[in-house]
Amino acid sequence: MAWFFYLVRCADDSLYAGITTDVARRVAQHNDGSGARYTRGRGPVRLEHSEPWPDRASASRREREVKQWERHQKEALIAGV
Repeated sequence: MAWFFYLVRCADDSLYAGITTDVARRVAQHNDGSGARYTRGRGPVRLEHSEPWPDRASASRREREVKQWERHQKEALIAGV
């Protein structure tokens, strides 16, 4: 089963990073209020970026890496730079 690292943009223009096995389902959860506590009240969210990873451990490492980045680095990832 593939895992995905993803970035969503909240309505307040903040970015949220996470991992999942089903990106569409997870984005829907963020939008219906059953996703992460951070995104509740900040919806709707819009998927900006996702990457497949072979397992949960590697997806988690990528999430941890990107969460440490500054905003301009995350925006560059979204832009494909």
